[in-house]
Amino acid sequence: MAFDSDADSITLVSRDDLEAQLAAVREKIADPAAGIFGPDSISWRINRESALFLGAGRAALLQLAHPWVAAALDQHSSLLENPIARFHNTFRVVFTMIFGSSAQAFAAALSLHELHTHIRGEVTETVAAYAQGSSYAANHIPALCWVFATLVDSAVLAYECVSPRLTDAERHRYYSEAKTLATLFGIPAEALPPDWNSFQTYIGDTSRSQALGVSDRARYIGLRLLAGSGSWIHIPAWYRALTAEWMPPRLRAEFGLK
Repeated sequence: MAFDSDADSITLVSRDDLEAQLAAVREKIADPAAGIFGPDSISWRINRESALFLGAGRAALLQLAHPWVAAALDQHSSLLENPIARFHNTFRVVFTMIFGSSAQAFAAALSLHELHTHIRGEVTETVAAYAQGSSYAANHIPALCWVFATLVDSAVLAYECVSPRLTDAERHRYYSEAKTLATLFGIPAEALPPDWNSFQTYIGDTSRSQALGVSDRARYIGLRLLAGSGSWIHIPAWYRALTAEWMPPRLRAEFGLK
């Protein structure tokens, strides 16, 4: 997938793009009441487990490691002031897409896209390949791909932490279903790695590339989140340690985690 540090130099996901992708998904749905996957899917099997929240901290930090995503979260969300509400909002949207009826899933997709159309701004400091003052947009496809990837990869990691390890066939099946979920984020199929193995290569390559970089502000937000900032919930030391252990070594160091 191509990396471009200038949001204005590429085409963003439009409403028409999203609606065309949703129409293609709609044609493949056998039971609208069961949603886009249904109870026999591996997506339901994995995402119904509360163990997935073990990976929420990792997913959040990986997203903050993308300078555009970090700037958007800092400038357009209540992440520091009310992180629990922010996490609830994220998982409500994702779980509606996964477990809701097809009508509910498509409505969530359209609502998310509309929200993202208003999230634009500028990066406030130079980090990695992003110059201070460069513009970002939430509906930028590579940025959407990275956010999507952090959720999928962290879900599998957390699931396998407490459940039997998935077989290769199950990982490939889960990723194949996840690409359908990506469509609801507005991500076209051709923007994603074709299979689980290439997806893992993408995760590794991106984690080591200048597409990611932890700014001073992102580091501050990440460490405050792990300290329980803005919440009455005490973040246990073991959760902070687990999150740090699961981070790619380079990003763990950039966040200043042990």
